[in-house]
This record gives sequence, structure tokens and C-alpha cells, in this order.
Amino acid sequence: MESCYYVPIDPPDAHLEPGYEYFQPTEATQSVWASTMQHGGPPSGLMMRSLLRCDPHPAQQFTRVTTEILGPIGLGVNRIRAEVIRPGRQISLVSTDLEVQQPDGEFRLAARSAGWRLRTVDTAGIVEAPEPLTPGPDELTPVIGVTESEDLGVDWGTIGFIGSIESATVGGRTGDTPAVWVRPAIPLVGGEEISDLESIFTVIDIANGLGTRLRTDEWSWMNTDTTVHLSRIPQGPWVGIDADMVQGPEGFGATFGDLYDANGFIGRSAQTVLLTAR
Repeated sequence: MESCYYVPIDPPDAHLEPGYEYFQPTEATQSVWASTMQHGGPPSGLMMRSLLRCDPHPAQQFTRVTTEILGPIGLGVNRIRAEVIRPGRQISLVSTDLEVQQPDGEFRLAARSAGWRLRTVDTAGIVEAPEPLTPGPDELTPVIGVTESEDLGVDWGTIGFIGSIESATVGGRTGDTPAVWVRPAIPLVGGEEISDLESIFTVIDIANGLGTRLRTDEWSWMNTDTTVHLSRIPQGPWVGIDADMVQGPEGFGATFGDLYDANGFIGRSAQTVLLTAR
């Protein structure tokens, strides 16, 4: 198993543009769809890291983050840069771009995340939320990968990114697929401790795989985006994903997921899915 998803590196000599951080992806970022590109999870986690570090506001928390995958995210040198799009004392919007170096040395925009931050106040007296997902991760025995996916036509327990996560399955509520507790088993960036939000955003992208009943030897269902709405601040590295994918009749569909931490419900995710027959 790789020791991390990204290794920080110095900028290539020809690319000394200000404000960028540079990283070399490891093989642990590899997609299940192709060995030449990254799974959507690690780049989402890296962009969440970038959003968190961009002019942080101690009185604001991220409440909605949308990640757009603009093309295959290659395994060449990655660079990332964030900026505050809409500053404000109560509401602000932060955006970050992830670019991948091409064979000719130039960088191409591959993904973008935008996150709304809202000011926080005490609203504990009016809390309403679905029941917690049980049993919790501490009551289960996790495995490496998502071995329950073998009946979909692929071994998701050893390959690339999927082989770098821990999971534990529980009964689902949103459809006829199980819910899964999941977390990264390795750091996001070498030499750093992963934060709770970075951990959660590194793995939420797999919702479209967890919520499907299609087989990978018959169909592919790549998502072009992931939007997460949070109803409170997540705690801990584990996220429970209870997802269901809906296939439409015109070649696309959507995956919707309820999200939990060990203390209860934290929000929902949504993904657009491109359906392609093998």
C-alpha cells in the first residue's frame, strides 16, 4: 500500500507562477476505470485541503461544496491554487482549481471545487435530523477496500484508490443497497495528518459505486460532479454513506447519498452519472 496519496514537490523550473502548490500523485490515487487516471476521491480531498487553507475564517464553516470533474485527472504533476470569490463576514465563497501537467510540460485544468462558508451561531435548541446510522464504525470490523462490490463484476478490494480505504458495511435505508462506513487508510499528503473534512471528502466520491446495482463488465457509471450539503460540522475520519443510484432512460442518472459520522447525520451528497454500455 502507498504511504500517502500525494507527495509535495517543488515547482517545475518552467512553472514558477505564484500561489500554486505542487504535488506528485502516487499509485494509491489510481481509478478503477483506467490505470492512467486518478479516482475522483483523492483530488476531491486535495481540493478540500486547499479550500480549508484559503484565507480561513474562524467564525465560518463550510456548508456546501461542489466538485466539478472537467476531464480525466492524470497521474502527472498536479498543482492547485485557491481564491476567495465572494468575501463576507457572514457568507463567503471559496474556489480552487486543480491542474495536471501534460506531456508537453503545460498544465491543463482538470477539476474545480467551490465551497460556501456560513457564519456559525448556537442553534442546538432547534436541531432536527434523521436517526444515526447504526451500528457505528467502532462497533464493526473494517476491511481494506470494498469487498462487497465483487458481485458487481470487479474486485474493489485491491486496486488503486479502492485498495487504500477501509470500509465496514451496515444495513442501508435509502434503497436496496447497503450503507458503508468508509475512511482513507493512508494520509492525503505525505508528512501531514489528515483533517476530518479532508478525510470525508477524499472518500465521498465513491457514493456512485456504493449505490449502484449495475455490473462493471456491462456498464460504466462515471460521475462528472459531486455536491455535498452539510447540516453540521463533521467529526472523526469515518463517514457513513447510504447511497442509491437512479438510472434514467436517456444515458444519464444520478446518485443521492445520506451522510453520517459516528455521532449521527451530517448531510447529503448528489452526483450526476454518465451511463455507458460496455
